[in-house]
Amino acid sequence: MSFKLKSVVAWGRNADEYINMFNITSADMECKIAGFGDGPSSFNAEMTAKGADVTSYDPIYAFSAEDIKDRIEDTRNIVMEQMSQNMDNYVWTNFKGLSDLENTRISAMNNFLLDFEKGKKEGRYVAHSLPDSIDLPDKYYDIGLSSHFLLMYTDLGYDFHIRAIDEMLRLCREVRIFPVCDLDGRDSKLIKDVIEYFDREHIVDISETKYEFQKAANKVLKITDRNAANKN
Repeated sequence: MSFKLKSVVAWGRNADEYINMFNITSADMECKIAGFGDGPSSFNAEMTAKGADVTSYDPIYAFSAEDIKDRIEDTRNIVMEQMSQNMDNYVWTNFKGLSDLENTRISAMNNFLLDFEKGKKEGRYVAHSLPDSIDLPDKYYDIGLSSHFLLMYTDLGYDFHIRAIDEMLRLCREVRIFPVCDLDGRDSKLIKDVIEYFDREHIVDISETKYEFQKAANKVLKITDRNAANKN
């Protein structure tokens, strides 16, 4: 296996954060949702418990819950040390401080770990790396989500992002990507070209969200298939 778990920063968010990051409505929760690069977030576990239809894709799902748990522990101190050194880059409205943040993240990831093996058997957690194709029909999902990956990791290059979003749009009637800034909180250098590319055949929109933790990371990009939009 070429993918190495030790190369991943295993860190996950909870369902409330997803809802606010992606402006998810009660109507959206009735839709068939796919999350790409969900990692050890608890979005799938929490939404499934509420009766929602969510499938998560990430290369780390090729590993066992125990392997992922070990990687989370390896990551934990590194992430929190970086956070402590860069606190001014974040908005501390929803968290009381570093301890509260850490507890919230660990709680979310523990919820994921408790659900993972069961969810994997049920087909809710699928090992997959964008931009590789997924063997499913076109428009199989209503909504596709990408959190803190696409547009943020600009070093992956324009072609990678176009191919990844193309595959998401093949599978989903609508794609939402959060945030639209890079790792340093600046507008992603890819955003203009990505919008120009997809605006030819899709409805493209950037809107503010209720969520802002990293400063300036408070906008979500929504790309909608024109045919799907017309049907609505």
